[in-house]
Amino acid sequence: MDLWLKEMQLEGEGVAMSYKIKETLVRKKTKYQDLAIVDAEVFGRMLVLDGIVQTTIKDEFIYHEMITHVPLFTHPNPKKVLVVGGGDGGAIREILRHPSVEKAVLCEIDGDVIEECKKYLPEISHALDDPRCEIFVGDGIQYVKDHKNEFDVIIVDSTDPFSIAEGLFGGNFYKDIYDALTEDGLFIAQTETPFFLPDTVRKVFNDAKAIFPITKLFMAGIPTYPGGYWSFTIGSKKYDPSQVDTTKIPDWDTKYYTPELHKAAFVLPKYIKDVIGEK
Repeated sequence: MDLWLKEMQLEGEGVAMSYKIKETLVRKKTKYQDLAIVDAEVFGRMLVLDGIVQTTIKDEFIYHEMITHVPLFTHPNPKKVLVVGGGDGGAIREILRHPSVEKAVLCEIDGDVIEECKKYLPEISHALDDPRCEIFVGDGIQYVKDHKNEFDVIIVDSTDPFSIAEGLFGGNFYKDIYDALTEDGLFIAQTETPFFLPDTVRKVFNDAKAIFPITKLFMAGIPTYPGGYWSFTIGSKKYDPSQVDTTKIPDWDTKYYTPELHKAAFVLPKYIKDVIGEK
């Protein structure tokens, strides 16, 4: 008998993704959510939270490279970085490739996510044991409130804007992020799919734009995310991520991110420009 994971997308509005599963490695109810790590036939091991695929061995590099290298190569000298969410450790792995980074703090509300990803997804999570990484298990919203003028870059690597992650999308949180950043700091958040959730993308972009002098949206193609085309929003106090001098970006052995792609990602299709009200 075949076992399939069926992920209902867009809150049940007639769209679903299905994955043939070879084995369930762990399934548990944590304090906050239903957690599973399964081995899928096509995408390999994947982290699933509340029935929604968060990351997979096969395509995780796209998300993790773009949510980290775009902001970290925008800032000229990022030394201290905060990741809110991101318990799988993929963002930390990519952040710590930057030699200027002295400290990367992971603030994840669900310690079980960290524990199980260390056990079953070592390719993604191995940098969580790096001495430059500090792990804080707790509320990211409160953590940001409690750390003023401290971080050069803040990365909001959250689940979808429902349930425990709902407070990570919106103006109040972005104002606290602004205060937690240094005078030339910047933040980035994953901001959903403009094709299926245009209202969410528009609201998040406008909330960030109301607070940060420079606000930009860029895109990346991620096969396991709804629609396969995903948005990220950057709010910056000083540096424009779309105007980076790409000749200063080193030629690393990345799988998705390149200096050329850094700039190209900000060239948006017209329908996405229309969503966020850009010309």
